[in-house]
Amino acid sequence: MKIQILGSAAGGGFPQWNCNCHNCHGLRQGTLNARPRTQSSIAVSADGVSWILFNTSPDIRAQLESFAPLQPARNVRDTGIAAIVLMDSQIDHSTGLLMLREGCPHDVWCTGRVHEDLSQSFPIFRMLEHWNGGLNWNPIPVMPGQSSFVIPQVPELTLTAVPLTSSAPPYSPHRADPHPGDNIGMLISDRRSGKSLFYAPGLGVIEPHLLPYMEESDCLLVDGTIWRDDELIHAGVGTKLGRDMGHLSLSGQGGMIEFLDSLERPRKVLIHINNTNPILDEDSAERAELERHGIEVSYDGMSIEL
Repeated sequence: MKIQILGSAAGGGFPQWNCNCHNCHGLRQGTLNARPRTQSSIAVSADGVSWILFNTSPDIRAQLESFAPLQPARNVRDTGIAAIVLMDSQIDHSTGLLMLREGCPHDVWCTGRVHEDLSQSFPIFRMLEHWNGGLNWNPIPVMPGQSSFVIPQVPELTLTAVPLTSSAPPYSPHRADPHPGDNIGMLISDRRSGKSLFYAPGLGVIEPHLLPYMEESDCLLVDGTIWRDDELIHAGVGTKLGRDMGHLSLSGQGGMIEFLDSLERPRKVLIHINNTNPILDEDSAERAELERHGIEVSYDGMSIEL
């Protein structure tokens, strides 16, 4: 199984276009040892030819240009994208569908809750009907015991959706009332090698039902949005806590680092890094602490093979 990190940042990317926080300022001035990052998205393939795109960020065009296997190569117009999976209905994970309109119809897999948000509150599905019929929706099941499925274009991989407790977008009718299917993690298993990836870029609470998936995976690609719960307040760029936005902080008691330390088997990689997070500075004490714990920080263009 081949995994390509197309974008590793949280919403807004890094540097964020309107932000002059310590990290964004330092990157622009060349005084921070850090890499620019686009908004979170990955591609996964069994053979390196047909790829499942997980989330479509607003930066999707630049991401496709940076990764040759997704570019047209077989016909005058085509793509290596075999199917698209949406983990939630957030703007930074779905707006890229509009940039892919010339290639419609696309096969898109998402939960009923996500489809509802993207058909009514932020109606991308309805908007794209005007381009060759738009998007072919394939529902992702989230009921226990019924959540595994195979995308026909990539039959070597089995996908298992796992509901996460996290926030729906501000335009969702159940923003303050989370429902199963608003946000999912995904176990991606290669039936040939037996290797598996657990992908969860929006992980706000580590609940007991997640443990078997995370413990048995060969690699975790999980939420690294913020270092501390009050990070936006501390950086002077916002008023919300991380938990209010559906993200678990990395540090502190009950944080992501503490949990990842309890897992022995998987390779541990963080994704969806906010522009305020000190781990973006490769010379920071926080980055050094991650290294001591054996936790990696993903970057745009990173390749993982299982």
